[in-house]
Amino acid sequence: SQDSLHAILFFVRVAEAKSFTKAAKRLGISASGVSKSLTRLEERLGVRLMNRTTRSVSLTDDGATFFERCRQIPA
Repeated sequence: SQDSLHAILFFVRVAEAKSFTKAAKRLGISASGVSKSLTRLEERLGVRLMNRTTRSVSLTDDGATFFERCRQIPA
């Protein structure tokens, strides 16, 4: 669905920026909107993609694998 595609794009941008705030600025939406979208994506996939702390965002092992797969999708 369109929502899933957006969530994957948001995930890739956050993974690249290592920041919800930076990714949100690049995407032109709120950081909370990006975070909620990623949470829904994780729920649909049944796997945690990112470790979130107040200061940082990092990929889980599953997140790193998913990120590599996403990067192989032609734009």
